[in-house]
Amino acid sequence: MISTTGSPLHVRLRTTVPALSALAASLLFAGAVDDTPSKTRAHVQALASEKLEGRLAGSAGERLAGDYLAAELQKIGAKPLPGQRDYRMPFEFTAGTKDGGSRLTVGDRTFDKEADVRALSFSDNGEASGDVVFAGYGIVVPESQNFGYDSYAALDVTGKIVLALRYFPEDADQKTRQILARYADLRYKAMAARQHGARALLVVSGPRSPNAGETVPMSFDTALAGSGILAASISGAVADRMFAPAGKTLEAAQQSFDSGNPHAAGFALPSAAVSLKTSVLREKRTGHNIASYLPATGTAAADKPWIALGAHYDHLGHGEAGNTLAAKDEAGRIHFGADDNASGAAAVLAIATALAGGPRPRNVLVAFWSGEELGLIGSNAFTASPPVPLDRIAAYLNFDMVGRMQDNKLNVQATGTSPAWGRLIEQANVAAGFDLQLQEDPYQPTDVATFNGAGIPSLSFFTGTHTDYHKPSDTADKIDYEDLDRVVEFAAAIVRRLAAGDAPQFTKVEQKMQPGGGRAGVRVFTGTIPDYAADAKGLLLSGVIGGGPAEQAGLRKGDVIVEIAGQTIANIYDYTYALDVLKIGQPAKVVYLREGKRMETTLVPAARK
Repeated sequence: MISTTGSPLHVRLRTTVPALSALAASLLFAGAVDDTPSKTRAHVQALASEKLEGRLAGSAGERLAGDYLAAELQKIGAKPLPGQRDYRMPFEFTAGTKDGGSRLTVGDRTFDKEADVRALSFSDNGEASGDVVFAGYGIVVPESQNFGYDSYAALDVTGKIVLALRYFPEDADQKTRQILARYADLRYKAMAARQHGARALLVVSGPRSPNAGETVPMSFDTALAGSGILAASISGAVADRMFAPAGKTLEAAQQSFDSGNPHAAGFALPSAAVSLKTSVLREKRTGHNIASYLPATGTAAADKPWIALGAHYDHLGHGEAGNTLAAKDEAGRIHFGADDNASGAAAVLAIATALAGGPRPRNVLVAFWSGEELGLIGSNAFTASPPVPLDRIAAYLNFDMVGRMQDNKLNVQATGTSPAWGRLIEQANVAAGFDLQLQEDPYQPTDVATFNGAGIPSLSFFTGTHTDYHKPSDTADKIDYEDLDRVVEFAAAIVRRLAAGDAPQFTKVEQKMQPGGGRAGVRVFTGTIPDYAADAKGLLLSGVIGGGPAEQAGLRKGDVIVEIAGQTIANIYDYTYALDVLKIGQPAKVVYLREGKRMETTLVPAARK
């Protein structure tokens, strides 16, 4: 974790919150707020201010944003969640990786510069030596895809070091490229090499590929665990040194594979024994969810299931996490994130303020997630160890990018998660008058997906993307505050109707195939709920979906899946790829750890409709 306590301003805030008054918070952001009447303007301008430097999860700016949210929650009388000392709920995550001194020895020559050898961000740390086998592009397409392509079909790489090309065949037809591209991810290649018994994987960008001859940059990778194999990229010059004793060249070898011919075979590289050391330094940081609740009014009301409101408040900082869309001349600038997602956080604060002023038939959970931009880390941490039992949450409403309305259109997503939503939305919209765009699909790239996965009826509000998305130009002056306030009133009306009625019934929405394929198109359903932030060798389950295949197989929260259908599982990425091996209705052996004991069961995958 990087310490930020050197900032006097930060120290002062940490010592005064939650005792920090709303006045103090207002003074902190006095330069950013104007006097225009609005339920949301002050909040957006505070959260998207320059002082917060883009609110990257785990940063000083994120902590300042959390201080502001905590002060506002205290102002309206919200309480820390049961069992919590204050509003902050910390979680640990990997904030980045760097090479800690990897090296490769080929014959009598040792390479230790990152221009020649660099560990891949998901590599295990360690040393390995052995003979080298060139495996072409190192791609394996599962049999379930009915497309025969296996780079290891004619190779024995057990105990050896695999050398594979980066990317996928350059000259293949478009259909073949689309299929192979799906399995060309470096993590997938590492898993394939590991499954075939290799001791390590070396990757080279061939002379006919983009970034020819260059080592692969360390990517931003939030996984706490490695991939179960040593993995590094090497320069074209190093690869040429391996090919030379065989009288071959890397360019000729790549060309033989670039047509996409599934029968092209790899080969051993004689006299190319190598020794590899990989060292990956994973920088761990602590992010903070900010969570509270407005207690129900009346003793009988407290027994009813809760309603939850949430929005992520983190953003991209200066774009250092790698998910920026900034132009080259904007590199390194603050990404203010006014719409994404100061607008959503402001909406939640404004709704909570409105609800705080009247009777509440149910407890209302008010939460702000961090780590959403890095992969829903904060909301997943919450559901993995919930301070409020998840079966006590009647519904969840999410707000992500609700400040840039276009043509009066409001997207309401995840409506398929309960049959109750249609009537509630229609009733609330009588006064609001939005041109509603309803989407049943809850599998959205925002925190609503986390709560849908936990079996909670959910909605997510979204006003659409725009040209400032993930750029420094997403600033507070571009927010449509009048329409943002209308979203607040609309959502508050839904919450009041929810609170007064029966808890909505959850409906599982089957994830549909996306055009063009991709991971979202996997059709096999296992009913597992992964813990995305776990530091575990395997897939740690934060839960299972009731009635799903995992529950029927006897799996439960806390189990760690280490093998499925013969595929070893080192982390969530391996598990995602292993789903392609499973076949609907065909029993698959699952090996898992429960309280340290190795156990087995049989899971029968179901079909997504």
